[in-house]
Amino acid sequence: MLIRLTGLQSISLLAWLITLTNSVEIIDPGQVVYVDSGLDGVVGKAVILECGSTRPDVYIWGFTQPGTDAIKAVVYDFGKGPKLQNLAQSLGDLQVISGAASLSIERLPLAAEGLYTCQALYDTEQGAKLYYYYIHLRVLVPVSKPYILLSDASPAEGSLVWLRCGLENGTGPLYFLWEHETHSGLVSIVSQGNSSMFNMTEVNRNYTGWYRCVARNQVNQERSDRIWLDIIFGPDIPQIDVTPYSITDRGYSAQERQTVSLLCQAQSNPPSQYVWFYNNSQVYAGPQFTITRILRMHTGTYACLAQNTYLNTRSMKTISLTVYYPPDGSPSCSVLPAMNYSSLNLTCSWPGGLPSPSLRWTTNPLSLAQGGAWLGGEGSWPANNVSVLQSGSQTNNNSLFTCQGMHPALNTSTQCTARAWSPYGEPVCSAYATGMNQYLLLSCSWEGGSPRAVVWWEVPKEEGRGQEVETSKILVLRSNSTQNGQAYTCYAKHPLDTHTRTCSLKLEAPVLLTQRSVVSVFEGSDVQLTCILQSNYPPANQIVWFNNHRQEVVQEVQEALAKTRKYVLRRAAAWTNLTVLETDGTTDSGQYWCSASNAVGGTEIPVTLLVKRYPMPPNVTLVRLVYSSRQRREVELEWQMEGEGEGGEGGGLTGFILDHRLEAPGQRRGEEEKEKDREEAGTDPADQEEQRQEKRSSFSPWKQVAVLEPRERVHTLGNMTPTDTYQIRITAVNHRTLGHPSPPETPADPPFSAYPAVIGAAIGGMLIAAIATVLLFMYIIRNRNNNPRLHDMLFGMQHSRSRENINLPDDEVMGGVDGEGGATEHCPSPSPGPSMASPRAASPASPPLTAEDNEPVNVTITVMATG
Repeated sequence: MLIRLTGLQSISLLAWLITLTNSVEIIDPGQVVYVDSGLDGVVGKAVILECGSTRPDVYIWGFTQPGTDAIKAVVYDFGKGPKLQNLAQSLGDLQVISGAASLSIERLPLAAEGLYTCQALYDTEQGAKLYYYYIHLRVLVPVSKPYILLSDASPAEGSLVWLRCGLENGTGPLYFLWEHETHSGLVSIVSQGNSSMFNMTEVNRNYTGWYRCVARNQVNQERSDRIWLDIIFGPDIPQIDVTPYSITDRGYSAQERQTVSLLCQAQSNPPSQYVWFYNNSQVYAGPQFTITRILRMHTGTYACLAQNTYLNTRSMKTISLTVYYPPDGSPSCSVLPAMNYSSLNLTCSWPGGLPSPSLRWTTNPLSLAQGGAWLGGEGSWPANNVSVLQSGSQTNNNSLFTCQGMHPALNTSTQCTARAWSPYGEPVCSAYATGMNQYLLLSCSWEGGSPRAVVWWEVPKEEGRGQEVETSKILVLRSNSTQNGQAYTCYAKHPLDTHTRTCSLKLEAPVLLTQRSVVSVFEGSDVQLTCILQSNYPPANQIVWFNNHRQEVVQEVQEALAKTRKYVLRRAAAWTNLTVLETDGTTDSGQYWCSASNAVGGTEIPVTLLVKRYPMPPNVTLVRLVYSSRQRREVELEWQMEGEGEGGEGGGLTGFILDHRLEAPGQRRGEEEKEKDREEAGTDPADQEEQRQEKRSSFSPWKQVAVLEPRERVHTLGNMTPTDTYQIRITAVNHRTLGHPSPPETPADPPFSAYPAVIGAAIGGMLIAAIATVLLFMYIIRNRNNNPRLHDMLFGMQHSRSRENINLPDDEVMGGVDGEGGATEHCPSPSPGPSMASPRAASPASPPLTAEDNEPVNVTITVMATG
């Protein structure tokens, strides 16, 4: 229950209670005390939330948002001062009152509304006491200034009208009051209560006046702005006044460019809305329609419509207005050729106007006194169009002519100008062909000039159809090879030029050149074939190359061969080069063709490409091919070029190719069995050839393993498999020309040498024998008393007897008797035998050894060893 009310996680609350046991003695607290209260606050104001009358020793403030059950910590104090949580920032300017556990919230926001829980723990003499203070904080919003919504601001008498008092903010319950103020200033309350609506079932003119709404709640009250309610009626038949006033038998009249005002008035409450119509088309909305600069197109009927949109009543009055006007705009001047392009036709046009305008031509627009002259005689002609002929030979280039126009409705005259000038330069001829060179178009132009010059083409008589003249700027001809070398002439004439100008063009088929008609190159190199367009007209579309198989080399083929990069085309306006990459003698040698064509013919030239092979390199022979060790991991090979042994250097060489191949594992066992059979049956030359064929068929294909420098003659080939059988060959290379490969050979095993092994074994045996002998003698010497027989066998009997004679007196007497009475017996060798064992057996028990018996004995040992 405690964990659910605090909203803390169980582990956090447990840690808090464990901490408290350090300073507060927890006795049976008894019942937890719950205190529930409510508090109202106002948005933007301050509020204080109290947690008991006295400050607890430990407390936690929690907040529960309305509509949720989760309690989130706001601030806590475990005896070391209050600690605000992140949630406190969204609840306003929250602070803990010093000396107490109460919260002070300044600038209260709406988000602060909810349940605040203060869990307080007091350390009393009776033990710890736990209090829960629940404070339900309600944040009140003061009412904002109300506004009035009106169903109809200008209702007709007898209609239904409602008013609504609208609020943007405000905490309920709300109370509304409606006030009405008349024209005289009398204010009365017409409605009050909890509803924001005020309904008037039938309105009359007495309801006209100001209306105001008053709204209030527990916090404050506000008054709305006034709104005016007016009862409508009307309108009457309108009255139209025209200014300036000018009346005719057909109605009103006005001069063009005058300002005309039309005023329409009709009695109505509220005031009527006015709409003006011109020839039954709406042109203006309002009581007064003003045309600042009236024009001739404004002539017609004008009608004023007065309407009351609330009552849906209207009235109309119509008048007729005629506008007198001059011709539209200004005169229009033009200069045209006349008399077969020998004269000028000056035309001045100014259509329209009432009455017709007066027009005249002059050579000076300023005044006649400054050297100008009237054209066509003095005076003017009342007409809308005037034309005057002017001799071209008597007219200077770049002459300016002016046409003056006058009209009674205009205060000043108006004019237009026209300039006569010759084209610049000379006529220009050009030719171009249509798609696929089906038609040939000859164009002639002489740009500039006023009026424009006339041009025409003259067809050559050689075409067999006689001389013809085409007046069009473009002459269309069907393409034909007979037109090659033909000349076509274009003629041009202008009224201000007494001479006839010409321009000519000559049609030519393409002519191609190449820098070299025969190109030779060594294979593997890139070669460029050139093709130059010397002359042609009209220009050819492009230069086309064909390879030695008469296949056109175009962009699509080039993209298809992008991986092999066989051809590269480089183009310009007058040349196209074909580059053959990595030439090959078998596929690239031959005749290449460069072709070009236009509308009058085509041509092509051959370019022969000779791809030469490099000279055959000298033959190469393997002089040494042996494994470097018994492990068969590496092969050492040495070779020699033909002629090197005689002092030559083997010219024409760029490297060596080293190949090897493996014996097929499946056939190796069969070969061994066949070899045994041949040894038993014997071999002859026919059998030997059969053996070689079988041996070649039992190997895998050749595989290139290394490319060597031309100066190398010795190489070590590694990464060999010891269990495989290899054949190795070497081939000399001169660029792309391969020499004859050397005969394939199988690497030989290195020669066997037993001398080091024998020497090593002998030395090792001698060392082991010497060490064993020394250890044996040391053992015998140290244990001669325990093994006397072994000692005597190695060192002899005399030594033993001498020691007995010294130590045993009886033996000394016995020795003297023997020496006197008989011959002395000599033992030729220390080898043991019965003769040596008998004295020891005949003697009595040996006396105990003394210190003298253990004295050292010098022994010399000579060891003879043979290998």
